[in-house]
Amino acid sequence: MTKQPRLAAGRARALGLPTRGTTNPNRLRRMDNWIADRLAVPLRRAAEPLVVDLGYGQSPVTAVELLARLRRHRPDVEVLGLEIDPERVAAAQPATRPGLSFELGGFELAGRHPVIVRAANVLRQYPPDAVGDAWARMCAQLAPGGALVEGTCDELGRRASWVLLDAGGPVSLTLSCRLAELRRPSDVADRLVKALISRNVPGEPIHRLLRAMDAAWDVHAPLGVYGPRQRWQAMAATLAADWPVLSTPARHRMGELTLEWQAVAPVRQ
Repeated sequence: MTKQPRLAAGRARALGLPTRGTTNPNRLRRMDNWIADRLAVPLRRAAEPLVVDLGYGQSPVTAVELLARLRRHRPDVEVLGLEIDPERVAAAQPATRPGLSFELGGFELAGRHPVIVRAANVLRQYPPDAVGDAWARMCAQLAPGGALVEGTCDELGRRASWVLLDAGGPVSLTLSCRLAELRRPSDVADRLVKALISRNVPGEPIHRLLRAMDAAWDVHAPLGVYGPRQRWQAMAATLAADWPVLSTPARHRMGELTLEWQAVAPVRQ
């Protein structure tokens, strides 16, 4: 891949705030596997298979893992880790290898135009009203047909949520849970994406969704004797009667549920 020109003077400042930097191996496995499944086609078709891991944290391990997972679908994929903290960029350099590099950058994506951006646990420290601007800045830098996946998860990746966005804005919301440790579907509430976490209150669509998930989970309690996977699948099938569920039974088996964004988007104030 040809080397991209540096940003012109006045645009070189990385935009955003440093993350807390918490990084654990396999923390983003659920999100990565979803990206590899859902975005495999645009990745394969991309003229320049550049993927950005924005805000990888104190350790570059999540960028290393993302490269390995995406190479199964596009062997020549290139992952660029971006951090706003120069010390983290310097610390990541020993992990550099063919197809993996690290640079200083934030929401402006270092002036690059990736086909996929993964921004995990980046917006958690921002106020909710800053989310739209951050989304817009990142989406403006996407390559044609590109996608942004922005979300959050717990420290071990057991509960997570993420939003898929394209140049037109948010497309879908995915909720993902490790079913072996799940008590109730609404346990994912504390790991909702920043745009929704403060909206889990009566009158908001995300609140209705989580209540509906719990209700369907309770209805299918007898299936628990066969394991939580069957119970989650039945819950998802029940929800599909009233909610625009996009995910397939194969993804439900993994403890995922994906819906159209408009069904859960915050009510305008």
